[in-house]
Amino acid sequence: MQALLLIDIQKGIQETGYYGDERNNPGAEENCTKILTAFRLKNWPVYHVQHCSTNLESPLHPTKPTHDFYPGVAPRNGEPIIQKNVNSAFIGTNLKEQLEHNGITNVVIVGLTTEHCISTSTRMAANLGFNVTLISDATAAFNKTGIDGQKIEAELVHTIELANLKDEFATIKDTATLLQQLQD
Repeated sequence: MQALLLIDIQKGIQETGYYGDERNNPGAEENCTKILTAFRLKNWPVYHVQHCSTNLESPLHPTKPTHDFYPGVAPRNGEPIIQKNVNSAFIGTNLKEQLEHNGITNVVIVGLTTEHCISTSTRMAANLGFNVTLISDATAAFNKTGIDGQKIEAELVHTIELANLKDEFATIKDTATLLQQLQD
């Protein structure tokens, strides 16, 4: 059985000034919404992961309105919410136990950001024995500053992170491919 993991799709991620001055995949949240809709139509399990930053300055700190879920992917009654305060959806939570209890062996991962919580959660899910599918255009990255001070473009950060995860930790697909396969 498979489940959808929606990771950190929160209003605060829209505050690009906090995370970087550039973000790729501006349609990532829209693609997350499409995938969530498809899973709900099939009555397949979905899990909403919410980052609860311990940094008072973070837009994802629980005291801030930007901690809330992005409107298109807000949980419905009965859909589990997993709250975390580190990069992995599996550390300090009972996500692994919930998935195992429900007989879930395959997870589809979407959300934000590719280089942080998506990468960490994807690696951990695979290391814990789950079959992982990561949706490339339903996640996004921010630009970074390299160790030498060089600016690394958001699209390059995203592409390299997906390349690192491909095959060893996850099967990488795009939204259109996944949605087509869900219809078959």
